[in-house]
Amino acid sequence: MPIGPSSRARDLGLAPGGGTPGPTNSIVDVPSVRVGQVSLHEGTRLHTGVTAIVPDTVDRAGGRLPAGLFVGNGYGKLVGATQLVELGEIETPILLTGTLSAFRAADALVSYVLALPGNERVESLNPVVGETNDGHLSDIRSRPITEEHVLEALRTATSAPVAQGCVGAGTGTAALGFKGGIGSASRQVDLGDRGSCTVGVLVQSNFSGTLTVAGVPIDAQEALGADADHAVPRGNSCMLVVAVDAGLDARQLRRVAARAVFGMARVGSDFAQGSGDYAIAFDVGAASDIPDTKLNPIFFAAQEATEEALLDSLFLATTTQGADGHVKHAVPLDFVIEKCAMAGVFDR
Repeated sequence: MPIGPSSRARDLGLAPGGGTPGPTNSIVDVPSVRVGQVSLHEGTRLHTGVTAIVPDTVDRAGGRLPAGLFVGNGYGKLVGATQLVELGEIETPILLTGTLSAFRAADALVSYVLALPGNERVESLNPVVGETNDGHLSDIRSRPITEEHVLEALRTATSAPVAQGCVGAGTGTAALGFKGGIGSASRQVDLGDRGSCTVGVLVQSNFSGTLTVAGVPIDAQEALGADADHAVPRGNSCMLVVAVDAGLDARQLRRVAARAVFGMARVGSDFAQGSGDYAIAFDVGAASDIPDTKLNPIFFAAQEATEEALLDSLFLATTTQGADGHVKHAVPLDFVIEKCAMAGVFDR
């Protein structure tokens, strides 16, 4: 088959599992969830940005949603984590950015929420900002993210299909030996006598290991040959955001978040010592009394959508030349197809 420079895993016949995606196969398939992104490029010096996940409920005064956090490895700077765990809720949109810009992004997010009509008397607020270290390809010490960048991402958040690859918070990330980025996927879930729901996942991939596609290892050195970048990126992390509309509570959402982190193993993460691997799951549905015995379809969907989102974050990324002469190459999809064909993936 003819292979373009970037394609979604599903378009290549490499979508994991047998679940059914939503209309855009992204997190915005969950009702009332929007995404906004700002990407910064300045020659080879800067490749960074902001991604905003904006549920409508927390984009107005007093809005709160049940949420759960699972920490696969805590080498990270997730702003707002302790209150999220303590209260089991989010009260702001969720931002993703580069490590040293997380704190400026948090300040800007506070400004945004305080300015919402009805919040004139608010004196306490818990901004939620995740990060991964994009310093391998970008001048991270310059902390280039400004309040205006954050406000633009928040104000332009839309339910249109999510841009993926080298965009937003994934502009300068690297994963599994290749260029990483933003990825997103969704699954429509049948809950039997409990009706149905949608599970959507958005990822910021920036972690180490060996890319694995449908169980087939794709070694970066073999795939890229002389083009392989042997420099080890600073920071090997991943942020995962899961949206659901099943009416789950905070305890159940923490369990869903755990399954998203488990999904990282499917694409070859080595969960290295210096990796900050975090998943936040929130629910926009009306509260329900769904029992834990009915959660398996949601668990499976979260893992499957995470795996596909991670693959798309790489498959849709483009080769990027960054600071200090570092280069991260896009995954050569023709090589992936050849390896998977040799392993009989397309005959299963």
